[in-house]
Amino acid sequence: MIQIRPATEADIPQAFGLVTELAVYELAADQVTNSAEQMLEDGFGPNPLFGLIVAEDDETGRLIGIALYYFRYSTWKGKRLYLEDIIVTESYRGMGIGKLLLDDTIETARQKGCTGMMWQVLDWNKPAIGFYQQFGTRFDDGWTNCHLDF
Repeated sequence: MIQIRPATEADIPQAFGLVTELAVYELAADQVTNSAEQMLEDGFGPNPLFGLIVAEDDETGRLIGIALYYFRYSTWKGKRLYLEDIIVTESYRGMGIGKLLLDDTIETARQKGCTGMMWQVLDWNKPAIGFYQQFGTRFDDGWTNCHLDF
């Protein structure tokens, strides 16, 4: 049995483990500069910067997936939920857990009065693209991602 629920502070170490797993999958483990301690402060401090939904295996108590999101504001669309990452540990992929996490994130966006959701997917990640297509996702062409690191 899989439980989908909001994260607690106690979930952060396992959630960060999933973040690390994703970085390895995306061949970018050397780019992770965040830490579980920083996630704990940023997600559960006095001014939380993100929300976190977890998928927990009731049998083992292990976190097997997360959806991390935050709110952004579009001058054209208003309040939007930005899905930073949806991660399901490899051994649980293909079991519908990603759908449960995305469904709960969509419901969160609706409950919080958002006009929609946004996220990114790597163009080479065909399994993820196929997954998102099931939801009627619109993929934007013509936009270039920009980053400024400090």
